[in-house]
Amino acid sequence: QVQLVESGGGLVQAGGSLRLSCAASGRAFNSYAMGWFRKAPGKERGFVAVISGNGASTRYADSVQGRFTISRDNAKNTVYLQMDSLKPEDTALYYCAQGLGYYTTAAFGYWGQGTQVTVSS
Repeated sequence: QVQLVESGGGLVQAGGSLRLSCAASGRAFNSYAMGWFRKAPGKERGFVAVISGNGASTRYADSVQGRFTISRDNAKNTVYLQMDSLKPEDTALYYCAQGLGYYTTAAFGYWGQGTQVTVSS
């Protein structure tokens, strides 16, 4: 059974930084892409970033390109999202997801419960 547990959310001022973590269990971690998504109030859940199984390939939403960095530590079965230069519009519930395949084009089949990020102006 796949389990994904996010941590690291919180309240931060605009311009600040946060690092989210997601600990995974249940499958061979390095065999699957990992991603981050977010859902803001009144909006649908949207893609933020994805990383391939070995960490060599990443892809970002245009809205976070250059500000957020996704990384993974396969020895720790953990994926991270470093968020810098945060803006109030980044406020959302952030979800970790595990892909059904290795590459960044994989669909996502497993989801965590989410961690709240709130950016004050």
